[in-house]
Amino acid sequence: MVIDPLARSTDGESVRIAKDVLCAGAGAKICLPEGPEEFARMLARRGHRRPVVIGDDRALLRVVGLLHKERELAGVTVSMVPVGAPAAVALSRTLGVPTDTVAAARAVLDGGERPMDLLTDDSDGIVLGGLRIPSGSEPTRHGHGAYVPGAAHPVDPMDPLDSAGARGGLVGGIDGHRPWWEPAARTARTALAMLAAPAAGRRTRVPGQRLRIEADGVLLADLDRPVRGVSVVPGGQAGADGARPGPDGVGAGGGGELAEVVVHWPGEGRPVRARARAVTVSGADFHYRADAVVGGPVRRRTWTVQPGAWRLQLPRSG
Repeated sequence: MVIDPLARSTDGESVRIAKDVLCAGAGAKICLPEGPEEFARMLARRGHRRPVVIGDDRALLRVVGLLHKERELAGVTVSMVPVGAPAAVALSRTLGVPTDTVAAARAVLDGGERPMDLLTDDSDGIVLGGLRIPSGSEPTRHGHGAYVPGAAHPVDPMDPLDSAGARGGLVGGIDGHRPWWEPAARTARTALAMLAAPAAGRRTRVPGQRLRIEADGVLLADLDRPVRGVSVVPGGQAGADGARPGPDGVGAGGGGELAEVVVHWPGEGRPVRARARAVTVSGADFHYRADAVVGGPVRRRTWTVQPGAWRLQLPRSG
């Protein structure tokens, strides 16, 4: 049982409840890592024990990413007790893990394992729930970025001047005195932010991005027509339109081993939908959001569906 340090600090009561339920129902070794390195070390020393993660989506991504990096993912069933704000456990909820602490802990004890698809990219990164382009800035703005070995990394959202001060740079001045120009610089940044912000009640217009998108070699979009957004969801997961897999685990559109690809155009153009085993996106430098991780910039990336590549402990149906 690996308890993420953020879960311990933000919701200690839920952590205590999960620990009590799990320890009452089975023998458990409790691990309390203080950082990513210790987290990886404890996971590597699990022996034949089944890993149980108590934490948010970042903790789940970290465990699956480490097992993937060590090429042990196919032989391990991952169990999860989500602890965190609703936005921080959205991926777990999408995958079917109960967000109620007691229900999730009971699923760990009495549930069944279910094969799950994922996407791998050509940099050895992974995607469990889905990816989208453009990436958006919500993950970094709200601190939901996560480190996954071999995958993209969170972007530091701090203002360059503020971050320099936090690192002990020149912003704070010498001996703790503020330099004479700092108030003026801060006022100028505030004015620029106000000018750049959209007017109240007015929706911002998302500019199109020129990308070449191929699904199993079939061209869905080319550089001559900008796209507003792209989403790719592994087979068997909730699609971009909210469709969920049927009782046999196959996506609503059929073909559980295929990814659902949706290309949105600027304006009211009808989106293009396709299902494919491999999706390649290329063009000028672009960012993408894979689960809770913002990656890029890259000029080309290919994502490939890996059917049943990992197993997740979920409540038994019926």
